[in-house]
Amino acid sequence: MESTRQRLIKILESNRDSYLSGQELSNQLNVSRTAVWKHMKELGKDGYEIEAAPRKGYRIVAYPDKVTKNTLQWGLNTSRVGRDIFHYEQVSSTQDIAHQLAKEGYGHGTVVVADEQVKGKGRMSRAWHSKRNEGIWFSLLLKPELPPVQAPQITLLAAVVLAEAISSISDLSPQIKWPNDILINHKKIAGILTEMQAEQDQIQYIVLGIGINVNQDQSSLPEDIRHKATSLRQESGKTWEINWLIQLILETFENTYEQFIQEGFLPVKNKWEKYGYRLGQEVTISTMRKAWQATLVGIEADGALLTRTEEGIQEKLYSAEIHWGEGGYNANP
Repeated sequence: MESTRQRLIKILESNRDSYLSGQELSNQLNVSRTAVWKHMKELGKDGYEIEAAPRKGYRIVAYPDKVTKNTLQWGLNTSRVGRDIFHYEQVSSTQDIAHQLAKEGYGHGTVVVADEQVKGKGRMSRAWHSKRNEGIWFSLLLKPELPPVQAPQITLLAAVVLAEAISSISDLSPQIKWPNDILINHKKIAGILTEMQAEQDQIQYIVLGIGINVNQDQSSLPEDIRHKATSLRQESGKTWEINWLIQLILETFENTYEQFIQEGFLPVKNKWEKYGYRLGQEVTISTMRKAWQATLVGIEADGALLTRTEEGIQEKLYSAEIHWGEGGYNANP
């Protein structure tokens, strides 16, 4: 259910070229004129510029560029994803908060977003550098009615969402490096962390963590990863509005997720392979026992990477080191 403030923002937005009196807003929202005034004050704290004219009323004249619960929910065109949003200026990890919210009973589509994480994490407990206002750092709580064996499909789906969102708003060409990294020009721009709580035959919930480098310049990135990481700003030459990007990702996610629930994994698989990094090319794969050459063919429904050996034998790859051969970017899934 929408809050009074959310409804107020929508009313003001739909009448952006005209004033609305306090009494008119009071009648539409079914609250007192004093309550309307208090909500206007709170919107001002969020960065909305509200003009109040005697005998005319109120209207929005400028919108905030900072991230808050209200600025994210204003204009968000989703039915479930983002209906509950928790915003923090600084947290240890959005993943930890999302797990706690799941235990408290919060529902599918709950979002936890932070301006900064001091202990952001990626796969295999790797540190994720997430400084204030330089990127998008959020976790999404999902409650799919799926068996645990299908959980890897959610990670692959999220990668498709990020690639499609970036492609839709820029001339950049994102690629998905199996299983969960988004690259541009062979450098990592985004990562995905999927954590699950499940019973034997049913997923209880999934916490999907997403980190995207947005407005960093090269000096903002730690020196030890500058050769293999980048940002939207570095690749496009412009600064990006983080609020708008988060909304776009949430909307793209909901649409893609609903298609997945209705039509199954095949549409996700087809889209993933469209963006798949070095698909159709030969790479070197190694384990502690051996190393071999193989061509990357595609992905399987269980999240495996499908490869073809030099002898023409197709094999599923679940865990090995892949020597990608571009930009020094190797991976250990």
